[in-house]
Amino acid sequence: MTPGLLEGCAQCVLQPLSQEEIELQRRSQKIDREIRKEERLKRKQVKLLLLGAGESGKSTFLKQMRIIHNVNYDVTAQIEFRKIIYQNIIKGTKVLVDAQRKLGIPLSNPENHALGSQLLLFDNFAELNNKTFPEFESMISSLWSDEGIKRAYNRRNEYQITDSVSYFLENLVRISKPEYVPTLQDILFARKTTKGVVEFTISIDNVPFLFVDVGGQRTQRQKWMQCFDSVTSILFLASSSEFDQVILEDRRTNRLMESRNIFDTIVNNRIFNNVSVILFLNKLDLLKQKISQSNISRHIPEFKDLKAVEVYSPGFRGIPDNLEDVKKFLVYYFISARRMSEKPLYHHFTVAVDTNNVKLVFRDVKDIILKKNLDSLLLQ
Repeated sequence: MTPGLLEGCAQCVLQPLSQEEIELQRRSQKIDREIRKEERLKRKQVKLLLLGAGESGKSTFLKQMRIIHNVNYDVTAQIEFRKIIYQNIIKGTKVLVDAQRKLGIPLSNPENHALGSQLLLFDNFAELNNKTFPEFESMISSLWSDEGIKRAYNRRNEYQITDSVSYFLENLVRISKPEYVPTLQDILFARKTTKGVVEFTISIDNVPFLFVDVGGQRTQRQKWMQCFDSVTSILFLASSSEFDQVILEDRRTNRLMESRNIFDTIVNNRIFNNVSVILFLNKLDLLKQKISQSNISRHIPEFKDLKAVEVYSPGFRGIPDNLEDVKKFLVYYFISARRMSEKPLYHHFTVAVDTNNVKLVFRDVKDIILKKNLDSLLLQ
């Protein structure tokens, strides 16, 4: 290379950067640092996927995580739940009136027939607030106190109604006050169908936990696949009390069977070979109330197979109104779906609306999840 050419190249290399080029370089380095930081956080992050059929309690569990770890709702957020609660009450009472009529149950107070007809005309999407809702208190109170409506409520497994209706109707006087602000317990009972994917990050023991809640209705399950990447653990929620109910989508399929079928596809999916699955058999409080009134063996034939159940749940006697027997059967019913028996599967009975219960259960579950995450980090 000639000396003149060398001198020209040296000038090119040594030529100072313009102010604009320096700023671009600084921005590029900052972006690179943020990407590296984000990658480190992502490797440390615990991603928990909440799966299960509709009405299993996934969204309630996520609310509990916020409450337990002090990521509380401020007053503004609490007030926003008012409309949802008002709608839950109006819609729930309308369902009860409709059920009472379709089931042919007479009202104890004939005057409530006109009130029921009036309520059925109300548009579910009409605006409700702390000024308009108190106008319904007398009407709803009269209907809820009617023995005919109570009898319809006792037969609620025969139609579609949310579990929280009785809680709100029992607290109607408090909720109907103009100054009403929903309590944390009210928020836990408030029901709004999850559509799409809801993500929420909570720092627990200085580790970011990303909770991913996906709608459980059949129309929402097609969105589950997009959430499967980098999952640490799956929290699968099944409603233990719904053995005598059918799903909303086709009004034929048994809810417990539907839940078990979904669990089957998840626990045996090769994608999750290295993912810990934790089964929450939820709504234990409602199960306790129900087993004396409804015979599980009439709805789930497998309950009568003593030998098969005993393999998974020693001591099972097959008594349908015995809580411990029903719990043992439920454990068998779900765990027997697993085809890879060498893979550990953890299970807990839960009451998602009970903060103390969820706190104790999650304390045990958290240790399993953190150990799993630590093992993954050490392998990287």
